[in-house]
Amino acid sequence: MKINWKVRFTNPIFYAQLVLSILAPILAYAGLSYADLTTWGALFDVLKQAVSNPYVLSLVVISLYNAVVDPTTKGHKDSLQAQTYKKPKKDVA
Repeated sequence: MKINWKVRFTNPIFYAQLVLSILAPILAYAGLSYADLTTWGALFDVLKQAVSNPYVLSLVVISLYNAVVDPTTKGHKDSLQAQTYKKPKKDVA
């Protein structure tokens, strides 16, 4: 899997995708919303329960996979053009 990790990690949107890919399936399984996590203790309790549940962990892995793989290319890699980027591409309208 050839992915341009350097460029992805310079893009704040990628971090948001990773965080949401982890939290969304955990909260959905627990029947909670983001508003229910009002303390760090509550967040850590939910994460601790998720880590001990293989089903929830598999949901998180699938969610992370979906956030990382580019659906516009064949296979599990970035396009040849995207692999050459030094920073996220800006579209010019």
